[in-house]
Amino acid sequence: MSTLYTGIGELTTNDPEVGGDDLLGRIRDAALVVEDDRVAWTGPASRAPDADDRVDVCGRAVLPGWVDAHSHLVFAGDRTAEFEARVAGEPYAAGGILRTVAATRAATDDELRRNLRRHVAEARAQGTTTLETKTGYGLTPAEELRAARLAREFTDEVTWLGAHVVAPGADPGDYLDELVGPQLEAVLPFVRWADVFCEDGAFDEDQSRAVLLAARAEGLGLRVHGNQLTRGPGVRLAVELGAASVDHCNHLSDADVDALAGSGTVATVLPACDLSTRQPLAPARRLLDAGATVAIASNCNPGSSYTSSVAFCVATAVLQMGLTVAEAVHAATAGGARALRRTDVGRLTVGARADLHVLDAPSVTHLAYRPGVPLTHSVH
Repeated sequence: MSTLYTGIGELTTNDPEVGGDDLLGRIRDAALVVEDDRVAWTGPASRAPDADDRVDVCGRAVLPGWVDAHSHLVFAGDRTAEFEARVAGEPYAAGGILRTVAATRAATDDELRRNLRRHVAEARAQGTTTLETKTGYGLTPAEELRAARLAREFTDEVTWLGAHVVAPGADPGDYLDELVGPQLEAVLPFVRWADVFCEDGAFDEDQSRAVLLAARAEGLGLRVHGNQLTRGPGVRLAVELGAASVDHCNHLSDADVDALAGSGTVATVLPACDLSTRQPLAPARRLLDAGATVAIASNCNPGSSYTSSVAFCVATAVLQMGLTVAEAVHAATAGGARALRRTDVGRLTVGARADLHVLDAPSVTHLAYRPGVPLTHSVH
């Protein structure tokens, strides 16, 4: 069964060869053919081939679905009081994670499943078609296994984040032994990635390296929460170990920027989190200028970034971080795909997964031109 999508005012392919100097490879007055859930053809509407079915999008823009490469959706409860305290002037600290740990442990599978279903549906309604999410609110082998199993039911990519913080009441050394032993063994059937919060108040460089090396030995890909609160070792460690991404990246030295630019590790920036925690915005402009690959993600979680709107993050990147619209859209689609080491999403070229995000606007520029306006018309 083939479907011709026509009447596309602007088609973002993320193939620069299509658009010359245009990063997004945009085609105006375009059409696209989908066959068996894959893109089979793109080009000018005037040259569109026949298909079994036809959908006219009436001049709207079409782009790849958002690839949200960083979220924390297996949780219960909320942290409204913490948010109110923070906006009243209290500094952000990682300790609030333990409140979510307590609420998540107390929740039933059905309660966690309902919450997951609601947040995934919310994200998809706003254009997200590929979603990574992490464990990390269980912090025991059984609870991390439960989180990984539930996440696998609803999301495309599952990451083990047992090294989020030290479990309440645990000795740090004993907890590290549990992480690299029974906890890692428990989650292996359900996860593709391992992550570690390499930061003051969480895990230091040596502890983080131990977790990541153990995970890599078991065949997991690596991710790192790094350089959120200080100029810590997270970026350096991520590059050293060949991690797919290092996320947050608020506090970077020149050496950190150069290391990212010379590596295959993606710098994933989290604009909504930066605003919520009142941290300095990650230097996305500086990273791009240096030649690093940048992704934009939501970091949807109940404590520091309770939003599933990648469009909001894209608008923030344009209006406050100095990115062009093309750079921000690319970072939230192709950049996210690079952060997940995926070649089948984040683009609309022949052979890619046909994740179509149709805007109720004639171009992607409206994502920043009309910030806060819900512009997703439909998701296919």
